[in-house]
Amino acid sequence: MHQKEITSTQNQLVKQILVLKDKSRERKKTGLFVIEGQRELMLASKANYKIKTVLFYANLISSKTLNTLISSEIERIQISREVFEKLAHRSSTEGVLAIVEMKQHTLEGLIFPKENPLILVAEAPEKPGNIGAILRTADAANVDAVIIANPKGDLYNPNIVRSSVGCVFTNQIGIGNTDEIIAFLKANNISIYSAILQEAVDYHEQDYTQATAIVVGTEATGLSDAWRQASTQNIKIPMKGEIDSMNVSVAAGILIFEVKRQRNFK
Repeated sequence: MHQKEITSTQNQLVKQILVLKDKSRERKKTGLFVIEGQRELMLASKANYKIKTVLFYANLISSKTLNTLISSEIERIQISREVFEKLAHRSSTEGVLAIVEMKQHTLEGLIFPKENPLILVAEAPEKPGNIGAILRTADAANVDAVIIANPKGDLYNPNIVRSSVGCVFTNQIGIGNTDEIIAFLKANNISIYSAILQEAVDYHEQDYTQATAIVVGTEATGLSDAWRQASTQNIKIPMKGEIDSMNVSVAAGILIFEVKRQRNFK
């Protein structure tokens, strides 16, 4: 295959990548997004994402290394230092970027091979850093799925991909509105434990060995009332300090790892 090369920042593909990184509307319209970094590229490839084009800066990544990350059929374009610096968010991107097709994250597409799946539901998370941290926590605990209710933005925002350190690719993710998700969980006989203060018991008093969904909301507004009403049991983390809230990803980590502890980390 003849290898292409881009040396001008005015190139049309360079402009397209900048728009994809910057505009959620463009990502939704084209179904494409941009990833940076060798680990992210490897994880996306392993998760069977369709990689359309890879751009690489030869001074930072060799063709040999690239061959270990992607198949030979994928279009690869060598770029100049000037183009790389224009496109890369950080200089430690290891010399590689890719244009990748989004996946469809329907609830119906979620697969649970175990009888007692563990699902983490996050309602209306806003900050990319929090979403990334939630996805990292979910990956660390090897949860069966992460479901995002009423998302405020799109999953393939570069800040989410970056802050998740590629865990946006390693988790099975579903997206829907709150009512759809509650109906889905009930139809699949999955017990709902909502992190909410009203009518709540301490989280460690519950048995999570059956099919379980742990549901967390934002620090600012908490969970919508639908979750309180749909809950098998509302749960809370006992607070001993001056304030009564903690970061949503920290709360999710505490709750998820209690479930894992009860299941002997299986």
